[in-house]
Amino acid sequence: MGGQSSYGYCAGLIGQSSKQYLDAPPMTLSVGTQAPNFSSTDEAGQPVSLADFKGKTVVMYFYPKDDTPGCTKQACSFRDAEADYSSKDIKVLGVSMDDATSHQAFKEKYNLPFTLVVDKDGAITKAYDVEGGGYAKRVTYIIDGEGNISHVMDSVQTATHAADVLAALA
Repeated sequence: MGGQSSYGYCAGLIGQSSKQYLDAPPMTLSVGTQAPNFSSTDEAGQPVSLADFKGKTVVMYFYPKDDTPGCTKQACSFRDAEADYSSKDIKVLGVSMDDATSHQAFKEKYNLPFTLVVDKDGAITKAYDVEGGGYAKRVTYIIDGEGNISHVMDSVQTATHAADVLAALA
């Protein structure tokens, strides 16, 4: 499954046909718009909101499900690029509709160094227009220090996504 683009495997795992999912046009927020603020908790139950990162670039990546092959490749690509992100003072937030227990297990299993935001009720997913019928579509928003969306990535190569994001920011 290496280099799989878009959503295929994760979508298939949760009862959606890959063809149906890929045929649906993405309905994402536009570059230049203000990113919706949110308040939630992270994998450890600690409060987290977009406002916490004012003045920093935030990579907010939405993914369908913890601990599935494509989603794991994507998360591990960010883990493996942690030094590059830290040196540029870029904050990575992973968001799915999994609960804190699932996020915590996923984070520990793969030694993920970034925050996983809990969106169990789908409110953040809906606010960012990436709701996919009970799961988050695989979309990444890059948000500048003023809270504006500077990039939208809705065609994702899971294994190289972290490098692709850094290239977009270069």
